[in-house]
Amino acid sequence: MLQILIIDDDKNIRRYLKTILLAAGYTPICTETADEALHIMETNNIALIILDIMLPGTDGFTFTKLLRDCKNDIPILMHTAKQLPDDIKTGFLAGADDYMTKPADKDVLLLRIKALLRRAKITAEHQLRIGHTILNYDALTVTTDKDTQLLPQKEFLLLYKLLSYPNQIFTRMQLMDDIWGPDSDSGDATVSVHINRLRNRFQNCHDFSITTIRGLGYKAQVQEALM
Repeated sequence: MLQILIIDDDKNIRRYLKTILLAAGYTPICTETADEALHIMETNNIALIILDIMLPGTDGFTFTKLLRDCKNDIPILMHTAKQLPDDIKTGFLAGADDYMTKPADKDVLLLRIKALLRRAKITAEHQLRIGHTILNYDALTVTTDKDTQLLPQKEFLLLYKLLSYPNQIFTRMQLMDDIWGPDSDSGDATVSVHINRLRNRFQNCHDFSITTIRGLGYKAQVQEALM
């Protein structure tokens, strides 16, 4: 079972999170301080950290920045009572992957943990799997149960972006900035053209579909069982 490290000096919060994680099939390891967390990480294969900010000694912001400065990319979900926009910005700038205010809703927490673990796996393997469909980031190929296709770079990156965040809506502007860059001379119609090409390529693929959300943008529709 995957080990998740809980760093929080509130014993009630630790107990609450531990109960949720155990019921979901994870192995929670609890500690009150960031310094002790470092020792735990030396002897355990931690998959994800749930981190409070206001800790005795080293605070959560400093701890996160320390890990990122050491090139440690372990997923970090900040779980804290601090909910001002400046606190959230500071958390993400320090290197947090997600941010939730206490007490986190059980179902939302588990969904976010699942998403973070999935993204970490994608990053480590440079490969994304949706059902029978496999996207190979290094080779720019998409393999389905029917064939393997080598995609033009922009088409591949667009599909990889959408499928990395299944069922999440992206605006055309977001996709333009992420795939073509904010300084690109291409108009947002470029996104529509590439979306249509992807739809034509994978119209017989049953693992996913690309849906237009009127007035908003696009999302990759993926069944929950395949995520």
